[in-house]
Amino acid sequence: MQPQGDDRTPAAAAGSTHAARASPSIELGPHLGYEFEHGEQRGAELGSRFFELLAAVIEAGSIRHAAQRLGVSYRHVWGSLKKWEGLLGEPLISWSQGRKARPTEFATRLLWAERRARTRMQPHIEALRATLGRVFIEARDERYKVLTVRASHDLALPVLQQHLLDSSHLHMDIAFRGSVEALRALNDGQCLVAGFHVPVLRGAAPVFARALKPLLKPRHHRLIACLRRMQGLMVRREHAPLLRVFPDIARHRLRFVNRQVGSGTRMLLEHLLHEHSLPSAALGAGYAHTELTHVAVALCVASGVADAGLGVEAAALEFGLHFLPVVEENYFLACLDENVTHPAVHCLQAALRGARWREILAGLPGYLTAPDAGELLVIEEALPWWQRPRSPARPSFGGVRADEPNSDR
Repeated sequence: MQPQGDDRTPAAAAGSTHAARASPSIELGPHLGYEFEHGEQRGAELGSRFFELLAAVIEAGSIRHAAQRLGVSYRHVWGSLKKWEGLLGEPLISWSQGRKARPTEFATRLLWAERRARTRMQPHIEALRATLGRVFIEARDERYKVLTVRASHDLALPVLQQHLLDSSHLHMDIAFRGSVEALRALNDGQCLVAGFHVPVLRGAAPVFARALKPLLKPRHHRLIACLRRMQGLMVRREHAPLLRVFPDIARHRLRFVNRQVGSGTRMLLEHLLHEHSLPSAALGAGYAHTELTHVAVALCVASGVADAGLGVEAAALEFGLHFLPVVEENYFLACLDENVTHPAVHCLQAALRGARWREILAGLPGYLTAPDAGELLVIEEALPWWQRPRSPARPSFGGVRADEPNSDR
């Protein structure tokens, strides 16, 4: 007989736990699919009913409140949980006399693990969703244009993608890569535009110079100003008092989570280590723990897998993390000089110059439109460290002087 509330007797709870710990009778595996429906999905959403239900129970604090939040009956939620306990061979909810139902440690770990898996794949999920979204557009409008983009991951690019589709019938066919890989794809003819980001630095930047100079040639490439964003350290609230400067991560032995080789954020980390004369070993095992996106790093920190990581402010706020600003960055879109007259590139530039793009970025924490958004830039002028600096700059927290007259902060 099913319980009629969130409480169960100890005997019933014990019997349920014993049954749930039995070995599952079938092997479980993911089955993916998609539907065309009203409304939009964003980010890493895939629509798993089980994990939506489990998240609702954990966030609401009881089965009854979760049922109300989901708009279903208590019986439905309870029955679904019992079914999944049987399939997984593990208890998901613990009951005790006179207390509300609580998720087990296994249930909490399961939810975080599933969320991390989706978040790691977020760029690919977003790209797939955008590609599927072209199906009806391609069938109905022969005038619509495609702009192929390979780009370092950024939370604003899917927003720009939607803006271009709504305002200009221009589809950004985005595949997220690290900054280095994106520029290589541009040079190999795999895309019209490549996105990469660099800190606003006026002094020497040997890490970025070594990685980017071989890929960007002043006579063959042009840069399009896109946006400004703030990068910083993301930590849980309990670790916020420990951080004042970047070396505090090593000083307090916080577990770090890194970005993949070739990403702009990985280059930023190498730059910071160089500025503060720290070896990579100072970050311990965390130096080798890599994730592919800002959101994946933030989720690792929020879930306790790591204690600190570099990322954009919007990702930190999404997971309720403390954010310590380190450096402002320029996000550029590069194209070959021969393609600056391409209609899709012109359309992109016009959208970036528009007032609506400024309004959109104003609503995204840690982002600003570039002062010359949409304009074509000369590499040597956009990246002053391209040439040997006249005098060394004094390093600050992230190697950027906030009081420098031409820092454009």
